[in-house]
Amino acid sequence: MSKFLKSTAILAALSLSATPVLAEKMGLGRAALPEEVAAWNGEISADGTGLPEGSGDAIVGEEIFATKCAACHGDFAEGIDNWPKLAGGADTLDHDDPLKTVGSYWPYLSTAYDYIKRSMPYGNAGTLTDDETYAIVAYILYSNDLIEDDFVLSKETFFDVEMPNADGFIVDDRAEAEYAIWSGEPCMENCKPEPVKVTMRAMVLDVTPQEEGEEEAAAEPVQEVVVAQAEPAAEEGAAEPVVVTAAFDEALAAEGEKVFRKCKSCHQVGEGAKNRVGPILNAVVGADAGAVDGFKYSKALMEMAEGGLVWSEAELAAFLEKPKAYMKGTKMSFAGLKKEEDQLAVIEYLKSFGN
Repeated sequence: MSKFLKSTAILAALSLSATPVLAEKMGLGRAALPEEVAAWNGEISADGTGLPEGSGDAIVGEEIFATKCAACHGDFAEGIDNWPKLAGGADTLDHDDPLKTVGSYWPYLSTAYDYIKRSMPYGNAGTLTDDETYAIVAYILYSNDLIEDDFVLSKETFFDVEMPNADGFIVDDRAEAEYAIWSGEPCMENCKPEPVKVTMRAMVLDVTPQEEGEEEAAAEPVQEVVVAQAEPAAEEGAAEPVVVTAAFDEALAAEGEKVFRKCKSCHQVGEGAKNRVGPILNAVVGADAGAVDGFKYSKALMEMAEGGLVWSEAELAAFLEKPKAYMKGTKMSFAGLKKEEDQLAVIEYLKSFGN
């Protein structure tokens, strides 16, 4: 008998002996003690039953998340590749392609704590402490704009958090209300007449080919936009003020909007933008570093700002490539945009928010 077959036979015998009756006959094992069962029973109910003692906030949670969760879920809970997005999706549940995240879809916060404590991090499940789990959940809530960064999540404050979709679920009564309707033979009448047409496309999978002419329409002409103006003439008769313009690539900016999704958890742009973990980025291209009112910058950035740092396109690209290498001591935990085309696209997108 080969080593593989011998090993398989041994494993099969052990699995059989694990049943209570066989274990008793063979003198192997014993029934688990109540305290041993309790040690493994980490169930947490929707009403908070089972929540442990402990606490954590988003500030601590950001560091833990970056170390233990970001490899799959992104630095800002935005998801990487096909790994789940944990933040975003507000007001999308009635869309054709809703984004279901902890913030937009989950009705109970206890589900997040229970799942993370029981199943995460991937490949090393069950290793998080209660405090670490509270901190990670707090960071996910913060990434969804549901709490402030200094809100301390604990057993006592757990239900101070309002989940946006708390009333979005109903009791599943299909067994009583609908199953009887579905039983029996299919009628096979009044079927849809031919020809059957495609009414939806798998855009979410990015597998739908473009229609003829779409590629040409996407290539918008390059426009000229004002990004800075010289100081007005100091005295009469002086030369006309020079308007400095830069080419604006609308197609590239559209690509940058997609890449900017990695930044949206911390930075806002556009009308009504507010400072979050990071400052608003309106008019950042060409601006002096550290110039956003009301935002508390890191000591490292302020030192470079005092040294005359200006966010030119070149400086922004260098920073975006690897923030921590560019600026030792930066508060920005984002790993960076490795691809030059992504850096250029984001910068082009930011140009469209000139004020």
